[in-house]
Amino acid sequence: MSSYFTDLAQQYIDGEWRPGTGSWDIIDFNPYDGEKLASITIATVDEVDEAYQAAARAQKQWADTNPYARREVFEKALGLINEREQEITDVIIAELGGTRVKAGFELHLAKEFLREAIHLSLRPEGRIIPSPIDGKENRVYRVPVGVVGVISPFNFPFLLSIKSVAPALALGNGIVLKPHQNTPITGGTLVAKIFEDAGLPKGLLNVVVTDIAEIGDAFIEHPVPKVISFTGSDKVGRHVATVTASHFKRSVLELGGNSAIVVLDDADIDYAVDAAVFSRYVHQGQVCMAANRVIVDRSIADEFTEKFVAKVKGLKVGDPRDPETVIGPVINSSQADALASTVEQAIAEGATALVRGETTDNLVSPSVLTDIPAGSALLHQEVFGPVAFLIPVDGEEEAVRVVNDTPYGLSGAVHTANIERGVNFAKRIDTGMFHVNDGTVHDEPIVPFGGEKSSGVGRLNGETMLDAFTTLKWISVQHGRSRFPF
Repeated sequence: MSSYFTDLAQQYIDGEWRPGTGSWDIIDFNPYDGEKLASITIATVDEVDEAYQAAARAQKQWADTNPYARREVFEKALGLINEREQEITDVIIAELGGTRVKAGFELHLAKEFLREAIHLSLRPEGRIIPSPIDGKENRVYRVPVGVVGVISPFNFPFLLSIKSVAPALALGNGIVLKPHQNTPITGGTLVAKIFEDAGLPKGLLNVVVTDIAEIGDAFIEHPVPKVISFTGSDKVGRHVATVTASHFKRSVLELGGNSAIVVLDDADIDYAVDAAVFSRYVHQGQVCMAANRVIVDRSIADEFTEKFVAKVKGLKVGDPRDPETVIGPVINSSQADALASTVEQAIAEGATALVRGETTDNLVSPSVLTDIPAGSALLHQEVFGPVAFLIPVDGEEEAVRVVNDTPYGLSGAVHTANIERGVNFAKRIDTGMFHVNDGTVHDEPIVPFGGEKSSGVGRLNGETMLDAFTTLKWISVQHGRSRFPF
C-alpha cells in the first residue's frame, strides 16, 4: 500500500506522471492516527490549462474510436480493480478513515458502475425525424460534449470519481479530474493509474491535485470543458453553478442532503431500528444520503427510542483497520470540531442528549439528540457526522410536514406495514429519491440519482448519463432541390 502513496503522489497530465510546479504542497494525512501519507506539490493554473488542452487533443480520436473497442478499456479496468482489491481497500482505510465494511461497499459500487460503463459505450443512438418539407431527411445524432471537468469529494472518492469519469469516457469524452485535497490518491491518481494500466490513450484522462487558493476558479472557468460534474456541498455547488452558467457551460451538481427516515405507527420497529442506525452512522455519517433526522410516530416512540439508543451505544468506535469497527474517524479536525459544536449548540438550545458522544482527535463517537426545538436551525442543515436527531410526531400528516421542512431534497425512507401507504407517503416528499421499508443510503448504476431543491441539479446513472455527458446534433439532408422564396 505504501507504494501507492509514494508513486501516485504526483500530477497526471498528458499521460505523464510529474510533480506540480506550485509553491506549496498538499499534505495527505491518515485521519485516524495522523500519519503523513504523501506530500504533493500542487498544480498551477498553467497545469490546469495543460491538462485541459491534452484532454481536448486526445478526445477527437477517442470519439472516433469504435465503441466496441472503447469498452475494452473498462473491461480491463474492472479486472484490475478485482486484482488490486485488497490494496485499494487498504488505501481507502488509510486515506479517508473508512472502515472495512465501508471500503467493501465503495468498491462493490465502483465495480458496478464500471460494468455499466461497458454497456454505456454502445448506448448512444441516432434518430431520423420526419420533416414537413418534401425530400428532407432530419438526422439527430447524439455526440460527446468534448471534455468534462470532474470535481470529486472526500467521503466516497474512488466511487464518486469513477461514477462520472467512467461514463463520460465511455461516451467518447476527455476528462480532467480534480480530487478533494484530503483524498488526492483514492479520488484522483489511483483512478488515473487504473485507467492507464487498462490501456486508456494518453492525454484522455488527466488528474490535477490543487486548491482554489492556488487556481481560483480556473478549473471551472476554463474554455475547454463543456460540462462540469461536481459532487460536494451546496454552498460550493451554488458557486460552481453560477460560474459555469456565466460561461455557458452545463453543470451536473450532486450536493448535500438532510434526509429523514420515517417510522410510521404500523412499522416493524426492530427492522426500522436497524435501518435507521445504518442510515445515520454508515461511514461516520459522512454520506450525503445519511438520515440526519429520525422521525417516529409518537405512539411507538418510546419502544423505538429505547431500542435505537441501545443499538447506537453498541457501535464500536476506533481503528478503521479493525474489522469490528463501525465508527472510524471523520476526515479532519475541522469536521470533528464542527460536530462537537453542533451537539453543544443543540443542548444549549434545550435538546436532550440520549447519547452524547465524545471527541478524541478525529474520532467522534455517536450522539443521539431529542427535544430539539422546532425552530432550531440545526434541523434544517446538513450534519455531516455521527449525530442523530430523534423527532417524535403525531401522525402521518405531521411526518410529511417535518420531512419536507428543509432546503434539501436528496433521499429518505419510510417504514410501514402497508407498502402502498409507504409509496403514497413517498410521493408527497420533495426529494429526488425515497425508499419504502429500507435505509436512506442507496445508489444503483441504472437508476436516476440526484436531488431536488438545494440537493443538486441534474441526474446521474443509467440513461441519464447520456443527458449529462452527450449533446444532440441535427443534420438535415435535402434529397432533390429545395425551393426558396427568392
